[in-house]
Amino acid sequence: MMKMNYAEVIIDGYNAMVGAVVAVLSYILGEHWILFLAFFLLNMADWFTGWMKSRMAGKENSVKGLQGVLKKLGYWIMIMVSFGASAAFVEIGRTIGVDLGITTLLGWFVLASLIINEIRSIVENFVEAGYNVPAVLVNGLEVADKVVNKEEHSGDA
Repeated sequence: MMKMNYAEVIIDGYNAMVGAVVAVLSYILGEHWILFLAFFLLNMADWFTGWMKSRMAGKENSVKGLQGVLKKLGYWIMIMVSFGASAAFVEIGRTIGVDLGITTLLGWFVLASLIINEIRSIVENFVEAGYNVPAVLVNGLEVADKVVNKEEHSGDA
């Protein structure tokens, strides 16, 4: 009679579950699904650090919390619209015989901009909560934001 090793069963089940999740995410979001997962995790971290900041200041507010969640949902809609629009432009380009493949960058720039925005918001939450945030992180995010959002900042000086 073969002995059952529960650790192996648990590890095999875990591997199968993680593999299934990765396969589904890859199918839905494409080969760069990890970027969307990273954005989602940053959404959660930003919401949590915002709550933490409010809690530490004694200014917790369920309405503000709900507004933060709705704002995050709005970001996801913005990402869907930008990637959907770029896919539509590419298809229109095929239909009329014009290469509009460059429009695929639209979704990626929106995602990059929103990722930078989330990280900056997390850092701001830490600063406002009294944490000592390294200046290199704050300055580095500002530089990244200016590079990704050149057009928006071109009038600044």
